[in-house]
Amino acid sequence: MSTEWKYEINDLVWAKMKGFPPWPGRVSEPSEALQKIAKKNSKCIFFFGSKNFAWIEIGCLKPYYEFKESLSISCKTATFKEACKAIEQYIQDTKDGKNNGITESETQFENLVKNDTPSQPVKKKISTSVRNSTPNSSVKKRKPQNESSVFDSDDTKSKPKKLRLNSSMNNTDILTQLGLTTNNHLNPLRKNNSLLDRPEVITPESTPLDVTKISRSLMNKNISPSDLKFGFIGLGNMGAGIVKNLLNSGHKVVIWNRTTEKSQMFEDAGAVIGLTPSDVIGGSDITFSCVSDPQVAKDMVFGNCGVLSEITPDKGFVEMSGIDPETSQDIGEAIISKGGRYLEAMLQGSKTEAEEGNLVCMAAGDKTLFDDCQSTFCAIAKNSFYLGEVGSATKMNLILHSIKAVTLAGLAEGMALADRAGISQKDMLEILGMTSLKCSLLMEKGKAMMENNFQTHQALKHIQKDLSLSLNWSDTLEQPCPVTASVNEVFKHAKRLGYSDHDSSAVYVRAKF
Repeated sequence: MSTEWKYEINDLVWAKMKGFPPWPGRVSEPSEALQKIAKKNSKCIFFFGSKNFAWIEIGCLKPYYEFKESLSISCKTATFKEACKAIEQYIQDTKDGKNNGITESETQFENLVKNDTPSQPVKKKISTSVRNSTPNSSVKKRKPQNESSVFDSDDTKSKPKKLRLNSSMNNTDILTQLGLTTNNHLNPLRKNNSLLDRPEVITPESTPLDVTKISRSLMNKNISPSDLKFGFIGLGNMGAGIVKNLLNSGHKVVIWNRTTEKSQMFEDAGAVIGLTPSDVIGGSDITFSCVSDPQVAKDMVFGNCGVLSEITPDKGFVEMSGIDPETSQDIGEAIISKGGRYLEAMLQGSKTEAEEGNLVCMAAGDKTLFDDCQSTFCAIAKNSFYLGEVGSATKMNLILHSIKAVTLAGLAEGMALADRAGISQKDMLEILGMTSLKCSLLMEKGKAMMENNFQTHQALKHIQKDLSLSLNWSDTLEQPCPVTASVNEVFKHAKRLGYSDHDSSAVYVRAKF
């Protein structure tokens, strides 16, 4: 029977962080800076030796004294031995009443956070004594070179060094000088990836869509638009690009979207706006639906003012949403029961490829409906395939997305490993591009990871959704997919860090930190 440990402030612990052995630390009060990135069911831990701070889940903590004998020999590196020596020194100092339960590094950290604010003048100084035993501290060794140096010109041994706030410095730069965190420029062989270095989680900027701009790919296609009227439900990252190409290739389109603001620019380009999904069906011969997930896809069909209410024998419905085979079967049976024709048309590609008309379309279901959609498929995709009965396309789509996700997770770990080892990521990608591994996915996503540019081309949350659907489907087949399951957890963690709406390349943040 396992013991449930409870940890209080100043308790000494062994803390396990990914990529490191259990490390000696102490439960600490989080500063204002750390409170902003607080995690549930976690404790703020001060790490001895490296003098970093991080939020560690309670399940990754063990009491220091109970596991001292077994874990103190778990690692033989110099930094680990230094950390063990530091915690023992702290214990002794506490017994002697020298530190009153507070480490010098914590005092330095709190002072920095309190003083380094926009309202403070840049001439303000923070005095801080530097320990001779700090292995990574560069404050004691460096001497002032000019007036712009962050150190005072008084270099006497009798006075402690002082740190002057500079208008060009940020919190991370100052913390680095105190040995409390690392910095890419000062320490190319990075042994720690501080949480303070993690890219800020902000809503990724989206490039405005120019509906009137005809892509070069579309211009090179010889398309004769169908005389039929086509409806389209959903104007997300993929849907907006698809409708743009349908209009620019001469097709008549009726559209509907949850937020009417997105519909306006398409109305200006010639589309007709329906008030509800059922209005789109009523005003079209064939209607496409491209929404976010299986539940929303069902809502569009079975909900109030939904698709099903207007389906008649002369209507066709094409489901383009990323859904599972079971959901597709349910929608197909409902459409067919009302006399309509049903086709699932799964899409492979990104937002950019949707805008350029370079998607890959995999369809299954009613063959006559597939034939009637040929001019539209030609406008939105570089290739379209008919795979047979309903379910074949959704299954193929989930398989391909699983392979893509596993590839991205592997690339992210490789990029993070190169960064930790001090290997140039640019050189790594250049060499990778000369090998049999070269492909547009690895090169594009690798560049995004290197630049921390996670502008959304295919949202991370959608990749994770497809992984989850794939695993549920594999369970029904009793087919083991251990690698896919592990990668799904990686993407789930990236979502938890706040990168759901960022590009799938943001999984790199999870691998790095």
